[in-house]
Amino acid sequence: MQLEALVKLNAARRDRKAAVVVTDLSDDKVQVILEGDAVPGPLGEEVVKAFRSGKVGTVDVEGQPLFLNVHLPPPRIVVIGAVHISQALAQLAPVAGYDLTIIDPRTAFATEERFEGVELIADWPEDVLKDRPLDAYTALAAVTHDPKIDDFPLSEALRAGCFYVGALGSRKTHAKRVERLKELGRTDNEIGRIAAPIGLDIGAASPAEIALATLAQIVQAFRRRDLVTTG
Repeated sequence: MQLEALVKLNAARRDRKAAVVVTDLSDDKVQVILEGDAVPGPLGEEVVKAFRSGKVGTVDVEGQPLFLNVHLPPPRIVVIGAVHISQALAQLAPVAGYDLTIIDPRTAFATEERFEGVELIADWPEDVLKDRPLDAYTALAAVTHDPKIDDFPLSEALRAGCFYVGALGSRKTHAKRVERLKELGRTDNEIGRIAAPIGLDIGAASPAEIALATLAQIVQAFRRRDLVTTG
């Protein structure tokens, strides 16, 4: 790989940004396209497909054979709240290929006994997220039912452009949440991205079923996320 392309790719990896390395098989020329770069025409369409699927492969663009090598940051889930739903989600997420972190300042809930083998941080989200910021390849699920714990990370997730933002609670509860998020500076368009009640509507009743519905909604959001790479 050409040095310039390698430097750009390594920078993307460091910053948790997606990139596609496009190699022209007719002359071995290489270019690195970052997610969000404007790419016109048929190549842009193929790049969007590659970003969305994460699959490596050869494509034909107007008679030109190109090899697309996709580099996506590992998608991760940050759960706010060490509750029963979180316990089930912690078991399901790795099966779908997602790293998972649970944050909850309530030490009575955030115990190693309840979350063995899970990355668990018993601290306030506003303190944790200073050193571990959210990004576009993060899904955030807030499930504590406590505004003092949930509101800040929800606001940060919207500000950071997380590909999924979900919150547990009824529509009445969410209406009050909307007003609080507006006070934190979030816009109506941003707040409209929140999945509330959380999870796909599968009639979930138990914590395990809610966790399953939430994970399904996260996968759906990741695969259907907005990509702007065509010009």
